Amino acid sequence: MTTPFPFTAVVGQDDLRLALLLNAVSPAVGGVLVRGEKGTAKSTAVRALSALLPRVGVVPGCRFSCDPASPDPACPDGPHAPDAGGEDRPARMVELPVGASEDRLVGALDIERALAEGVKAFEPGLLADAHRGILYVDEVNLLHDHLVDLLLDAAAMGSSYVEREGVSVRHAARFLLVGTMNPEEGELRPQLLDRFGLTVEVTASREPGERVEVVRRRLAHDDDPAAFAARWAGEEAAVRERIAAARALLPSVRLGDGALRQIAATCASFEVDGMRADIVMARTATALAAWAGRTDVLAEDVRQAALLALPHRRRRNPFDAPGLDEEKLDETLEQYAGPEPDGSEGDGGDGGDGDDDPDPGPGGPGGQPEPEDGPGDGDTGGRADSPADAPDTPDGEPRPSGAGERAPVGAAEPFRTRVLHVPGVGEGAAGRRSRARTEQGRTTGARRPRGALTRLHLAATVRAAAPHQRARGRSGPGLVVRRDDLRQAVREGRESNLVLFVVDASGSMAARQRMGAVKGAVLSLLLDAYQRRDKVGLVTFRGSAAEVALPPTSSVDAAAVRLESLPTGGRTPLAAGLLRAHEVLRVERLRDPARRALIVVVTDGRATGGVEPLVLASRAARLFAAEGTASVVVDCESGPVRLGLAARLADDLGGTAVTLEELRADTVAGLVRDVRDAGTRRAA
Repeated sequence: MTTPFPFTAVVGQDDLRLALLLNAVSPAVGGVLVRGEKGTAKSTAVRALSALLPRVGVVPGCRFSCDPASPDPACPDGPHAPDAGGEDRPARMVELPVGASEDRLVGALDIERALAEGVKAFEPGLLADAHRGILYVDEVNLLHDHLVDLLLDAAAMGSSYVEREGVSVRHAARFLLVGTMNPEEGELRPQLLDRFGLTVEVTASREPGERVEVVRRRLAHDDDPAAFAARWAGEEAAVRERIAAARALLPSVRLGDGALRQIAATCASFEVDGMRADIVMARTATALAAWAGRTDVLAEDVRQAALLALPHRRRRNPFDAPGLDEEKLDETLEQYAGPEPDGSEGDGGDGGDGDDDPDPGPGGPGGQPEPEDGPGDGDTGGRADSPADAPDTPDGEPRPSGAGERAPVGAAEPFRTRVLHVPGVGEGAAGRRSRARTEQGRTTGARRPRGALTRLHLAATVRAAAPHQRARGRSGPGLVVRRDDLRQAVREGRESNLVLFVVDASGSMAARQRMGAVKGAVLSLLLDAYQRRDKVGLVTFRGSAAEVALPPTSSVDAAAVRLESLPTGGRTPLAAGLLRAHEVLRVERLRDPARRALIVVVTDGRATGGVEPLVLASRAARLFAAEGTASVVVDCESGPVRLGLAARLADDLGGTAVTLEELRADTVAGLVRDVRDAGTRRAA
């Protein structure tokens, strides 16, 4: 399907189309990130862009797409002769799979030939293929961290470097970065998020007539792709010609001081980090003017540029939804309106608002009261929680047997937590939590390579080859190296884990202030999991059963949403919660056997309902201990009388127990040591 807008029933498709076309007009805008639910034609629209890009001239035979007019002097296939000529080819769209290896992305160097012959035998990677074209990453939020780092370097410098034990290759890598993602699968790390010039949100339309048209077009394409493409060929050609005309006009577009002031004021007003947003907005506004066939940037161009360039740069934590207050944007643009393109003054000469008071202040039009983050325990307005309230026990907590369901309580302010580790050394996906053997990190040893050699251990390779030099007839200064001599470096870094939260939502936890503190603690741990690239899951238990509130996922903000709406009340089926968590882990090990788990049980340790509930809970906990699953119990018990049940549960789990206060980073001195000691005890 080649049409640039095949699905009209997608809300935000017009913005997506515009963002892609602006990058086609001015690749310096910096690419597009497309966010949206599954099935909204994100990938289809991106793939259609390549058919609209102008053809590019390349040096014949150059694997790195050098421009004949200005070839790269450091091109590995160069130097190119000035009279080498050129040939035209379509701009490429190169797709980067989320599971690609580092060598597939940056290219591979033949280490054996480099050591033995001193030859730079280099096989280009996807970055070389994408030079002067499009690099497309579907599900970019699932891309491994080490590939993200390489993308960041290439996007920042316009070059790709391959370094292997003192042998290096550099080539140009300037590309249009386009990514698509479903936010339900997790968010992007901020560094990569900022590298995308523009972002758009797309969702499926709820209008039946528009959805019918989508189905018609899809069926028409499947029945006869050639006829479907021919139907849209005329409009495609018109768009292609308009892109070429806008590119030709772009150098003539004037970005006046007034527009620049509006851009700077808008970025400052919305408190975006750094200066990249200002630069991207300026380039986008200029491209918008060229696309409209104008040579002057207007306020409407600045406004549209802000709507495309700023939403994803305003996130302060993973639980903030991207977006922009359009009323505030309009007020800022009006306040900092500059001279019109024809030179007439636009400094409020019409007597509009504010010659005497340019600062609207908090009481101005559209002003909102300040208390956005009011105290979580004041939302009941003095209302009792009856009929759920029951007489308090001596320790000041409601009786679990008499507590019914209560409305969800807001979470307390999150805080920085101590780092929880899984003991031992794993081999899971790269992350930032527990020790693991990874492709990145410090070198701890050497081994024979399994498959392609990616990280040479030079000293071990030399030691393996040295005893055989005489037998191999070495006569010169070079070292005779065979494939059997090569040694792969074994490196130790950090891995991500599955952090499975098992949260007690029973009546004994339902005291309003305490449940707010519990949710605040879990929210803090979720923030920590986001920063360390973990998968998270959420199991809750109350009443007579347990449920999986959120299956294991990379989306910590989805977990935060489920946590915020979590109701409380009823009995405490602790054993059911542990057994449900055990089943979740069993299934997850089948899907991802290399990822190790950390169980975080948030409870006061009480168990009610059924026969001998504490005995059943103890037996369920020992299942985790028998399998060596790392665990931490967050003890939520409060009041003057404490039973110490959470500590007993931690012993049964083979883990450690910490209080809510001890969970804070500035109050725990030995939490990490305790978790590791628990793992040592299990191993013993």
